[in-house]
Amino acid sequence: MGEDAESPKINHTFLRDYVTEADVISTVEFNQTGDLLATGDKGGRVVIFQRETESKGESEEAGETGDSGEYNVYSTFQSHEPDFDYLKSLEIEEKINKIKWLSQQNAAHFLLSTNDKTIKLWKVSERDKRPEGYNLKDEEGRLKDISTITSLQVPVLKPTDLMVEVRPRRVFANGHTYHVNSISVNSDGETYLSADDLRINMWHLGITDRSFNIVDIKPANMEDLTEVITAAEFHPHHCHLFVYSSSKGTLRLCDMRASALCDRHTKLFEEPEDPGSRSFFSEIISSVSDVKFSHNGRYLLTRDYLTAKVWDLNMDKGPVETYQVHEYLRSKLCSLYENDCIFDKFECVWNSSDSVIMTGAYNSFFRMFDRETGRGVTLEAWRESSKPRAVLRTRRVYTGGKRRRGDVGVDSLDFTKKILHMAWHPSENIIAIAATNNLYIFQDRVNPETQVQ
Repeated sequence: MGEDAESPKINHTFLRDYVTEADVISTVEFNQTGDLLATGDKGGRVVIFQRETESKGESEEAGETGDSGEYNVYSTFQSHEPDFDYLKSLEIEEKINKIKWLSQQNAAHFLLSTNDKTIKLWKVSERDKRPEGYNLKDEEGRLKDISTITSLQVPVLKPTDLMVEVRPRRVFANGHTYHVNSISVNSDGETYLSADDLRINMWHLGITDRSFNIVDIKPANMEDLTEVITAAEFHPHHCHLFVYSSSKGTLRLCDMRASALCDRHTKLFEEPEDPGSRSFFSEIISSVSDVKFSHNGRYLLTRDYLTAKVWDLNMDKGPVETYQVHEYLRSKLCSLYENDCIFDKFECVWNSSDSVIMTGAYNSFFRMFDRETGRGVTLEAWRESSKPRAVLRTRRVYTGGKRRRGDVGVDSLDFTKKILHMAWHPSENIIAIAATNNLYIFQDRVNPETQVQ
């Protein structure tokens, strides 16, 4: 994207001045309509943002077209508390690892949230009326003396201030020995999967005391362990298909129609390694940190440490597209290993038409790639450019050759400012970026295919 090209514009930002570990955002997720956006943090809190609709007059007065409002805080609640496993003498953090919305069936919204061990189902609903005129209770809810009741009345509903209620409906516990890294809701609307390092379980949303183990890669002798499960997701349309990724860089597509226990995969997606480029860090940087089905269900998007890859479900010999996210870090792998950055788990997402992919990087940078042209653009989420309606400018990392004004040198990158978590609106050009304890929401007025160059 050229310097003068039109870039995504900032829709809204939610910034906190004081950074504490508990405030660091650990997951971001839009619901199916995109009207609600949920974030979870390391303090176990879930914050839900709602998209405010603007009237036509307000939109025209602002000089914008096609913009239907900003996101404002809708509800905040404590999802998980710190816990302690007394049998294993192990502390269980309250950090929210993943949030997934269920398809909306009525006026209420439902979402799943999980920490390392326990998954919870929450109901989010609105109430703008309250009942009055009880026969056995007074206005403060206390029981009346029955002997004082001389007549019966019909309770009525009266308008009151809008209240957003968030209530726990189910708690799915004791299903995992290891840390939960993924949850995914099935297209049947009745079941979901949860994955930890060695096992994947399938749950029914109405049953909390048992789950069905569908993948178990734990060896009889743990010394024989060679890989772990890093992410898992159901197919968006076929309720019998799911995929999971491993620390060895492989993807396994499983079909539950073939076998109840899916230890034997239907397809294995793996890229052959070049022996000439093998190094001490090869296995670490090839570990897949995230996997996502495309909206049409035809492709898989994965992210490893240096690249993002697109795989065709019909071609298991290797990826059909490979995008270099920050290849300039290959010479820095030794120092990245020493400061543990090499183990960072970056997420990746598709846009609504599966034509553009997005993933994060360091120095508050995030990358977008146009699949048709193969070109990428680097954008930055930072506080100084966080004014509403501001236009994002592209950034470039200087690795040699002619240095342009505004370029950032590789040695000047801030590795503490990392973009790990993000989400893309299901139908519009709106993205949510989590940068440490800040949430940025960007909106692009122009088709993203014209933006990424």
